[in-house]
Amino acid sequence: MTLEDYILAHIDPEPDYLHRLWRATHLHTVHGRMASGHLQGRLLKMLVQMIRPRRILEVGTFSGYSAISMAEGLCDDGHLWTFEINDEMEDFTRSWIENSSVADRITFIIGDAISGAPRLGLTFDLVFIDGDKRTYLQAYEMALTLLNPGGFILADNTLWDGHVIDHAYDRDHQTAAIEHFNDFVATDPRVTRVLLPLRDGLTLIRKNTE
Repeated sequence: MTLEDYILAHIDPEPDYLHRLWRATHLHTVHGRMASGHLQGRLLKMLVQMIRPRRILEVGTFSGYSAISMAEGLCDDGHLWTFEINDEMEDFTRSWIENSSVADRITFIIGDAISGAPRLGLTFDLVFIDGDKRTYLQAYEMALTLLNPGGFILADNTLWDGHVIDHAYDRDHQTAAIEHFNDFVATDPRVTRVLLPLRDGLTLIRKNTE
């Protein structure tokens, strides 16, 4: 038994629907490992239950695993808007979202969240950033403008397979963008933050109330 096996055996089980989505994502997409998976999915649900947001914005839907996980934790009047810029994912992702038990809590939009989310005319209590790593900082600035004071941003993949401390990746544009994002957030006076070594790195960011 690996340490990961031990961890998964001691948390809430992965719902059958999400397990089937995880398997289908790995079978039918090129980058199946991008799906959140059991541990992160249960954490996202728990964080939503703790924060109790009424409105969630997700930047980067991919196959819908994280959106469904977060929607499971929403209160009855809560709702999640999720943007996916890759229109080739639409048919796969939309079918899994629309056939889930939380479909009425999710609005799935094909398009660029950075330009599209502000046009919704909404503010949010929680934003999950998991899109193009090269535009993380732009997504972060957009999210801050739409985030209510005291609201939270969750940024995924902020350790980037450890590449952020590996000089062999200094010329990689995605790694450089993640490093720039991490450095910027670490000293941003508008927020408080903690970077968790969970999976591929998850940064929890809280917008200051003053």
